[in-house]
Amino acid sequence: MSSEKQKIVIVGGGFGGIELAKKLKNKNVEVTILDKHNYHTFQPLLYQVATGGLEADSIAFPIRKIFKGQKNLTFRVTEVKQVLPAENKILTTIGDIHYDHLVIATGSTSNFFGQTEIADNAMPMKSIPEALNLRSLILQNLEQSLIVDDKTEEAALLNFVVVGGGPTGVETAGALAELKKHVLKNDYAELDINKVNIYLIEGSPELLGAMSLQAQEKSKSFLEELGVTVLTEARVKSYDGKAITLLDGKVIPSSTVIWSAGVKGVILEGLNPEAVVRGNRLKVDNINRIDGHDNIYAVGDVAAMITEETPNGHPGVAPAAIQQGKLLAKNLLNIIEGKPTEAFKYFDKGAMATVGRNRAVVDIGKIRFQGIFAWFTWMFVHLMTLVGFRNKLVVFVNWVWSYFSYDRGTRLIIRPFIKGEKWKAINNIKSENSGDGKLESPKVETTVS
Repeated sequence: MSSEKQKIVIVGGGFGGIELAKKLKNKNVEVTILDKHNYHTFQPLLYQVATGGLEADSIAFPIRKIFKGQKNLTFRVTEVKQVLPAENKILTTIGDIHYDHLVIATGSTSNFFGQTEIADNAMPMKSIPEALNLRSLILQNLEQSLIVDDKTEEAALLNFVVVGGGPTGVETAGALAELKKHVLKNDYAELDINKVNIYLIEGSPELLGAMSLQAQEKSKSFLEELGVTVLTEARVKSYDGKAITLLDGKVIPSSTVIWSAGVKGVILEGLNPEAVVRGNRLKVDNINRIDGHDNIYAVGDVAAMITEETPNGHPGVAPAAIQQGKLLAKNLLNIIEGKPTEAFKYFDKGAMATVGRNRAVVDIGKIRFQGIFAWFTWMFVHLMTLVGFRNKLVVFVNWVWSYFSYDRGTRLIIRPFIKGEKWKAINNIKSENSGDGKLESPKVETTVS
């Protein structure tokens, strides 16, 4: 490669970072992607890994394979420690890396809103290790419930609570309800299935707040048909690992609380602190350049492009990240060549969520529909968005098998999860994968949802 080529460094192998790098193929630039994992994660289906519907490797794809044959791209597995804007370099666990243009595509992580007790005991689901830990915990609690004598402990083991009524929360609650309805009664013949309870807690008056009224009402109806107890206008006060307490005083014994009540951007140390806005996101201009920096950009969940039309920035969904990454590639080339840049305009492709078999809600512009057709639409869109033909095929076969057999084939406790040692368990996995323990910090997320 010519030393005259400008170097574009991308931190994060999520939807935005991947799309940006793809669009720079065969261009007169050097591209470097950095991520703490060697794979891209399809986050919208993490809940299916957590509930035994899919294996983890069916929603992950090797980053190197994505860019096979792209000669102007280098990929490195590393953790980014700090950005030094004045020196145009970043500090990483594998050494210093210089850049001409830096793109932050670090995505988001679970937001516990400063409630450390909840953070220590609730289960997040923003990465594959977290989803696998949740799957182990769910299955371990079911096994333990068969041998305990204490009724309160048994109730806690069999009560599953999902906090947050957005798409992730709704889909997770629906998946748990179907697990109870179709699988547990066969796997656990000695278990009184009526003792298994699933709760969905949402602080606002409705579920799926960003979707239409029809979608909100129908999703709640679908969940209640499946036996989920939906609690709206309910806020969590505390959770000690054994019982969750709401602000109205209601106490629900539970050893499994799944947190999907909010996310926050993953920001690297060294960036302009005045650019950090609500949701721990980085304020960017209309070409995704971070406020206060000339050659540092952000795309996806971590970016907040605040305008009159989008006072809170764009939604943290894959289409927004992909569109930002695609246009930023074009604008970076224009900047390098001294050409005018193009302002970002988001094309909203709609929103959708599935609640279970033949149950989904879809909003596309002014078109709203629910039920089986919406469910097939949801499946098609997610299959097409998955990276890699193999992953598409594996997921499709799993879905077809589950549909006709009413079964889920990945109910495995691969590694026991010790409650209360959440981050330790995750970090131990990273150390085993890296061989040197250098990738322990959860600082850089890998995907953009």
